[in-house]
Amino acid sequence: MYQLLLCWRYLRTRYLAMVCIVSVMLGVATLIVVNSVMGGFSTKLRERLHGLLSDVVLEAYDPVYGFAHPEHKMAVIRSDPFLNERIEAMAPTLEIFAMIQFSYGQSDLARPVRLIGIEPESRSRVGGFAEFLVLNKNQAKFELTPEARQYNEMRNRFKPAMQPTPIAFESVDGKPPPDQPPSREFVPECAILGYAISHYRADNPDEHGNHDVRLLQPGDDVILTTISGHGLKPCNARFAVCDYFRSEMSEYDSNYVFVPLEYLQKLRTMEGRVTSIQIRLKDGVTDRAAVVQRLKQLFQGGVQVLTWEDKQGALLAAISIEKGILNILLFLIIAVAGFGILAIFSMIVVEKTRDIGIMKALGASNGGILKIFLGYGLLLGLLGAALGTVLGVSITVYINEIEHFLAHATGQEIFPRKVYYFDKIPTDIRAWQVALVNLGSVAIAVLFSVLPALRASLLHPVRALRYE
Repeated sequence: MYQLLLCWRYLRTRYLAMVCIVSVMLGVATLIVVNSVMGGFSTKLRERLHGLLSDVVLEAYDPVYGFAHPEHKMAVIRSDPFLNERIEAMAPTLEIFAMIQFSYGQSDLARPVRLIGIEPESRSRVGGFAEFLVLNKNQAKFELTPEARQYNEMRNRFKPAMQPTPIAFESVDGKPPPDQPPSREFVPECAILGYAISHYRADNPDEHGNHDVRLLQPGDDVILTTISGHGLKPCNARFAVCDYFRSEMSEYDSNYVFVPLEYLQKLRTMEGRVTSIQIRLKDGVTDRAAVVQRLKQLFQGGVQVLTWEDKQGALLAAISIEKGILNILLFLIIAVAGFGILAIFSMIVVEKTRDIGIMKALGASNGGILKIFLGYGLLLGLLGAALGTVLGVSITVYINEIEHFLAHATGQEIFPRKVYYFDKIPTDIRAWQVALVNLGSVAIAVLFSVLPALRASLLHPVRALRYE
C-alpha cells in the first residue's frame, strides 16, 4: 500500500512530471487523430474503388479490341452451379480512351477522357454507379428530361441536322419519282459526364454558398472522338449531357464519361464485343479466391480474371506502407516523453537517496522500492494516455469544425476540396487502434522507468545514509 501512496504523492508534488504527462498526452492524441483521418480516407477510397470496379472483373488482354460474345461468357458463368450460387449480378462494359470537346461561353474546350459504354440496368445491379448520379440518383438512365430536351432543341435550332443526306430520286420511264422517305426527328444520344469534367470549384462561393460552377447544363452538347475497332480510324459523335457522375474521387470524376453500350459498339464498329465484364458477388461470400480460380478454369486464359484489389494493388499497398511509416515516426513523440521520464526519475533517485536509505533501513525490500518507481512510471503513462485519448477523440469528432475555424482564422484552405471533392474530412475511429496506441504509450512509460527503478532498488542502506 505504501508504494501506491508514495506514487500518488510524487505525482501531486512533482510538477516536472507534468512535462512527461503532456508529452505522452500529445503523442497519444496525435496518433489517434492521424490514424482516424488516414483510416477515414483509406476506407472511403476502398469503398469508391470497390464500387467502381466491382468484386471480380473479367478483362480483355487487348484494351482496344476487347473480346467477343460477352453474353455467351455470362451464360457459361450462370450455368456453373458453384459460381451461380455466389454471383449476384454481372455487367458488360466497353471502355476506351477518347477526347471530349465542348463550348463554354466563347471558348472551345477539349480534354482526354475514359469513354465507358454500359447498360444502365445491369451496371446499377453491380453497384457503384447509380448511387453516384447527381440528377437521377439510384435511377440510372440515358434520357433527357423534358426541360433538358427543350433546351437541347433550342440550342441546336440553327445547327445543321445530324441526319443522313436525302437521296435525289429521278423519274424512270416517265413515271413520277417516289416520295422522299419521311424525315425522323433527331433524338440525340445521351452521356453521363464525370462531375469534375462538367464543373469546376470556384475560390469564392456564390450567393447560395455553392463553390461548384457548372460548365455544362443538362441538354448541352459534347462531341466525343475515339477510334474504331477496325483499322483504328478516328470516329466521333455528338451526345447530349443528361446527368453527372460524382464519386467524390477526382481521378474518376475528372475522367469518366458513360454512354450507352450498344451505341458505343456501333460507333466503334465493335458489335458484340466488350473490354470487360464486371461481377458482383453476393453478400457474405468469403471464398473470393475460389471464385477467381473457378473463373480462370472456365476460360483457360482467354481473359484476365482480377479482383478489385488486384487492379488497385499498388495504390492500396502504398497507402498501407505510408500509414505504417507515419505511425512509427509519430511514435517517436511518445519515445521523447519516455526519455523525459528517464531523466526525471534519475533526478528523483539522486535527490531521494537519503529517503531510500531510510526506507530500506526500516525494512523496505528491493522489490518494494522497485515497485514504487515502476508504479510511478505506470501512473504517468496511464494519466497521459487517458488525457491523450480524450483529446484525440475530441479533435477527431470535431475535426471539420476545427478545420473551418482555422481556415477562417488564417484565410488559408486547410483541406483543399478540389482534390477529392469531399464535403467533409472523412474519419474512422477504431477501438482496437485506440487501445493499441494506449497500450504502446503506457509500455514506453514503464520501460523507461525500469533503469532508475533498478538503480534505486539496488542502493545499500548504509551507503545511502553514510553522509547523514
